[in-house]
Amino acid sequence: MYRSHVLVCGGTGCTSSHSPEIIEALNAQLKEKGLESEVQVVRTGCFGLCSLGPIMIVYPEGCFYSQVKVDDVPEIVEEHLLKGRIVRRLLYSETAQAEEIKPLNETNFYKKQHRVALRNCGVIDPENIDEYIGADGYQALAKCLTELTPEEVVKIVSDSGLRGRGGGGFPTGRKWSFTAANKADQKYVVCNADEGDPGAFMDRSVLEGDPHCIVEAMAICGYATGATEGYVYVRAEYPIAVERLQKAIKDARAYGLLGKNIFNSGFDFDLHVRLGAGAFVCGEETALMTSIEGNRGEPRPRPPYPAVKGLFGKPTTENNVETFANIPQIILNGPAFFNTIGTETSKGTKVFALGGKITNTGLVEIPMGTTLREIVEDIGGGIPNGKKFKAAQTGGPSGGCIPAEYLDTPMDYDSLLKIGAMVGSGGLIIMDETSCMVDIAKFFLKFTVDESCGKCTPCRVGTRRLLELLEKITDGNGTMEDLDTMEALCYYIKDNSLCGLGQTAPNPVLSSYRHFKDEYIAHVKDKKCPAGACKNLTQIVIDAEKCKGCTACERKCPVGAISGTVRNPHVIDQSKCIKCGACIETCRFGAISRK
Repeated sequence: MYRSHVLVCGGTGCTSSHSPEIIEALNAQLKEKGLESEVQVVRTGCFGLCSLGPIMIVYPEGCFYSQVKVDDVPEIVEEHLLKGRIVRRLLYSETAQAEEIKPLNETNFYKKQHRVALRNCGVIDPENIDEYIGADGYQALAKCLTELTPEEVVKIVSDSGLRGRGGGGFPTGRKWSFTAANKADQKYVVCNADEGDPGAFMDRSVLEGDPHCIVEAMAICGYATGATEGYVYVRAEYPIAVERLQKAIKDARAYGLLGKNIFNSGFDFDLHVRLGAGAFVCGEETALMTSIEGNRGEPRPRPPYPAVKGLFGKPTTENNVETFANIPQIILNGPAFFNTIGTETSKGTKVFALGGKITNTGLVEIPMGTTLREIVEDIGGGIPNGKKFKAAQTGGPSGGCIPAEYLDTPMDYDSLLKIGAMVGSGGLIIMDETSCMVDIAKFFLKFTVDESCGKCTPCRVGTRRLLELLEKITDGNGTMEDLDTMEALCYYIKDNSLCGLGQTAPNPVLSSYRHFKDEYIAHVKDKKCPAGACKNLTQIVIDAEKCKGCTACERKCPVGAISGTVRNPHVIDQSKCIKCGACIETCRFGAISRK
């Protein structure tokens, strides 16, 4: 028995901030102090509050140490773990405001969250199958195989109201029932872990922090639909997720939880991992299956749908990581556990990757129907640097923007569709007043152009022509006729593209044009970027009244565009200025700005 447990985040974010070195230093210090048999160090998955990483939590006290460095480890071991004195300078500020340590679930970031898909992330060692079993792991699979018929499992999932968390929001139970109804000598289960949206890392975090829940859920799906084989398609850029998933599959086989005759039930099921090369189009289910088959990842026409003719031409059920992550808890606790959370048509919780111009970047799981304002102001801690909220982009390149007037919109499938946005897979990028919506639309469209597989002309050619129009507008060469052409082209691409990539590619353009039309017109008529973000439509200027003549900007300018003498106002030669903004960041007096 250990008297203390030290949980250190081992997710990608904290790993990149040297958490493995922190764990190594902890173990070395504990051994040096003779504490290795009293204190256990556990590498977990993501805690969620990524902006404060590397994160360390010490139990039983529940001390949340943030932005820990390797050099801090000797002090933590000496003071806290040996002498019992909390190192208050390293505590997350909100937990250290009172004499006693505030519990994490009472902090603003966590108290409005409801963790179902993320229930084990940051809690267990994802590479230890015994810890997953100790957290009720594989009990749902055992319940299905020993107490429920396949039809009863499908009904439980249907009654829960769970909808696919990959973007489309299709009812999961109905999808399972379609595959179950088709007779075939072989059926498959596919997990879509090809998370390609810019700024999205929900599925990666689940695979890194709780891989066994995906293994268990896919086995349950196999039993319910009559499949005996499954594939997890995960992008190769997720090395930690891949490594932990492969270990989870290996350990599950060793424990008899995968393979032949699981729980002596007569049910056989096994899993395989397939690595994707990073093609965004392979997030579309038919392109993903084509890639698993060893072919170029291109979408196939539907119908026939995968439930009839999917992987290798056999009936196939495909769900994404977050969808599967909910399944064990639904089976264990019953459908009412899930469908009493959320709204009438959007049951349960949703995981969002919160990023952009927000104080608390990270991973959040909230009940469906939680408003955007609650996410931004309460959980996210508001917009930093005194700026105002301008918009949020949901659903990545397939989604749309939500302007400030809709801050009180519930984050659920139907409410977002009404305002031209979508839940999508869960990327949530926050923008402040310095963000140009035309430039944001161009950014997402450029991503889509690069990622189009090229199979159909509306997507291959149409998105490129659309990008050219946006570039013309942000360069200051656009006309009012270009805006009309842009809008018409958006609808043509949506109506004629083969798969979801092309059908949704114009969404960022259409939604930003709908809500920020004045900003587009300003680029065209006034040849100005109201946000000061488009370089060709702005100038960087020095306010002579504020300039102290410190020469810092002159020394920082990479092209020598700034001149002046000490203690006298400086000036910028606009013919030389490359508008990099280095001078703005350097000035300590707020004398330099974009106009």
